[in-house]
Amino acid sequence: MAGQRWVGKVAAAAVVALLLLSTALPGGARREPDVNNNGRSFVFNYTLTKAVVEYAAAVYMTDLTALYTWTCSRCNDLTRGFEMTCIIVDVQNCLQAFVGVDHNLNAIIVSIRGTQENSIQNWIKDLIWKQVKLNYPNMPNAKVHIGFYSSYNNTVLRPAITNAVRKARKLHGHSDVIVTGHSMGGALASFCALDLAMSFGSNNVHLMTFGQPRVGNAAFASYFAQYVPYTVRMTHERDIVPHLPPYFFFLPKLTYKHFPREVWEHEVDGNTTYQVCDGSGEDPNCCRSVFALFWSASDHLTYMGVEIAADDWSTCRIVLGRGVEQLKGSLPNNIVTSGRSVDVVIADDDTLQID
Repeated sequence: MAGQRWVGKVAAAAVVALLLLSTALPGGARREPDVNNNGRSFVFNYTLTKAVVEYAAAVYMTDLTALYTWTCSRCNDLTRGFEMTCIIVDVQNCLQAFVGVDHNLNAIIVSIRGTQENSIQNWIKDLIWKQVKLNYPNMPNAKVHIGFYSSYNNTVLRPAITNAVRKARKLHGHSDVIVTGHSMGGALASFCALDLAMSFGSNNVHLMTFGQPRVGNAAFASYFAQYVPYTVRMTHERDIVPHLPPYFFFLPKLTYKHFPREVWEHEVDGNTTYQVCDGSGEDPNCCRSVFALFWSASDHLTYMGVEIAADDWSTCRIVLGRGVEQLKGSLPNNIVTSGRSVDVVIADDDTLQID
C-alpha cells in the first residue's frame, strides 16, 4: 500500500512537470500558435500557459463573492471546475490572492494579484532602485527589491498562503503547486514560489508569471534558478514592466537581473510567436531586443489574448474594502458551497471559515 501511494505521488508530479515541459494538446482540441524553441531542450506548453494566465487574470476580479463561488466573468474556459479553497485579502496593503485545486491539472493553484492603482504609469514610476539583503539560508550576497520582498514576507500573504497550500496538499494527495501572478503579482509570486520550494521541495513547486518586473540582483537570480527550476516568465511584445528596475549588462553584479526562463510573446510577420529564450534570464534576442523608446504600458495589460488587469481602476483600498463588505454580507445566507470548505482570510479582521 505504501508503495502504491509513493507511485501515485511520483505520477502526479510527473504530470505537472510534463505539462510545463511539453507542447502536447489534450485531444488536439485547440490549435497552438507558432513556438520558436531555438533548438533549446526547454519546450513551451501553450495550453497550460493559457490556463494559468486565466488564473492570473481572475485574481484581479473585485467581486469577491463571484470569485469565492468561481462564477466570475473570468472564471471559465480552461479554468472551469476549479475548486476554491482560500481567498486572502489585505485591504490596508492592497493585496489579494487565492488558493485552490485544478483537478484537470492535478495541481494546487496560487494566484496573487498585481497593482491596483488608477493608472499603470503611476505604479511604474514607483519602481525605485532599492535593494535589501535577503534573509534566506545559503544565499550569500543575494539582494532583492525591498518593496516586493516586504509585500509578500511581511504581510498576511505568506502565512495565509503557506497554511492554505499545506492544507490543500494534505487533502489532495500532496499535489504539486503552480504559483502565478501578473505585474507586481508576478514579483510577489516569485517570493511565494521560493518560499514554498523551501518548505515543500523544488520538484513540487512551479512558477509561471506574466509581465513581472525584476526582483533581485544576479546572485539572487542564480539561487532562484536552482531552487525553483520549473519557472516560466512570460513577456509580451514591448511591455515596459519586465525592463524595470533597470539591468545594466556592464554592471551585472551591481544591478537587478531576471532569472530564467523567459518566453517572449510577439508578432513575427503578422503571426503570434512564443520565443523560448536562453537560460541567462537576460537574453538580448528576446524582450530586451526592444529599444527603450518603444517600450509600452499598453502591452502590459494583455497576455495571450487575455485581458489581465483590474476590472475597476478605483483606489485599491476602496475597491477591496467594498468587495470585503459585500462578501461578508453574502457568506451567512446566500452562498452554497456544496459541502466544501473555503477559508476567507481578511487582514486586520477575523479569519472566517465556511464549511
